[in-house]
Amino acid sequence: MVSNSFNIDAEKAKRTVQDALEKKSGGEEVLEEYQTTKTLKHSTRRQLVNIVVSHMTEIHGRIPTRKQRETYALGIISLFPSLKDPFSAKGYEHFYDPEKGTGFISWRLKTLSRKNPKRVRLEMSESGGPSRRRRIDDVQQLEGDACREAISFLVHTADETEVMQKMKETFKHRQELVHNPDRSADVLDVFPRYLDVKGLINQDFALLFNAGTSNKFLKRWETAFKQKIINEAKSLTSTAEIRCLLNAAGGQGSENDWDSDMSSVLLLLHLLPPPPGRKKTKISPTEAIDRLVHFHKSCTSIEGHLSGREGHQPFLLGSGRIKGRIDHFYVVVDKRLIPCSGTSSLSAFDELFKVHYVFNLSYEEALVNFFTFLQTTVYNIDVGLSSESPRVRELRAKLLN
Repeated sequence: MVSNSFNIDAEKAKRTVQDALEKKSGGEEVLEEYQTTKTLKHSTRRQLVNIVVSHMTEIHGRIPTRKQRETYALGIISLFPSLKDPFSAKGYEHFYDPEKGTGFISWRLKTLSRKNPKRVRLEMSESGGPSRRRRIDDVQQLEGDACREAISFLVHTADETEVMQKMKETFKHRQELVHNPDRSADVLDVFPRYLDVKGLINQDFALLFNAGTSNKFLKRWETAFKQKIINEAKSLTSTAEIRCLLNAAGGQGSENDWDSDMSSVLLLLHLLPPPPGRKKTKISPTEAIDRLVHFHKSCTSIEGHLSGREGHQPFLLGSGRIKGRIDHFYVVVDKRLIPCSGTSSLSAFDELFKVHYVFNLSYEEALVNFFTFLQTTVYNIDVGLSSESPRVRELRAKLLN
């Protein structure tokens, strides 16, 4: 009975949205584009929302009720099924989330009212993401004097196998350290072997979650995401940088461009640009890339490169003679270099993402959408617990439907 009621509501909502598009200028273009491509470009999606909100306010006034907003959101995904977010409870939360009052419809209504100039900050919910405390298996975890002895032993031993084992046995202590606000910044001083032994970030992340979650990015990017992201990026406004990234992602770049995999990841950042921040100056995707990855020419001083860098959030540093052939990747945390265990750009990005969880570090504000997409959609971490922007949900719907 509940199911039939929901279907009737969905059908009625669908007719409402279709009626709005058929009556309003520009609506037929939206319907035709979807019929032809089975999706909508960003500009067309904005046009759809503008038409729907215009129709809604004409009928229901300047401040439609929660149920009225929800009806239009349901109508949109009923009329355009590929716009439905497969990861959210109702599928239309990126258009209107009744619990949080966010989404494209709410944003458009706020723009029209001009009564709330305060910009919306998109942050990770405390209930999900890197800051979430996770249950740790106590088996083989050292405590008290035994833990202190292991930490002392770690500093001096040259045996990397022993380092890996002792780091595994002190994992619980380390997690307590990084979640202690007074001690979290000390982790690289107490456990300096991150700075010279590769593989420790991957080991900690697998202990925090499991091997399956740890392997998801490297397993799924090439097969499930890369080509779809390249195809989606072709609909972006063409700029010299995007053309360059598209060529490189397609294997047609020069030796002075990032490699194909790195370029595909950077295209994702263009598809999920920085959210509005606390500062009035908007950060462009190009500036956001600068906060994500840096190229260091191996013949120059790496210390000099780091000293001129501001900010505390982790980023990736690729070192080599040319950008297209990186010899070594590092994750930089507080101007200290953690060597990546792999040499590929994908494995380096994998470790950059994991560092946030291993050290309890929040995402760089300009990269929140980018990292949240990777977190929920690729790694499937804290799905439903983390705050996601409508842009993240919209892109997921496009790629997974």
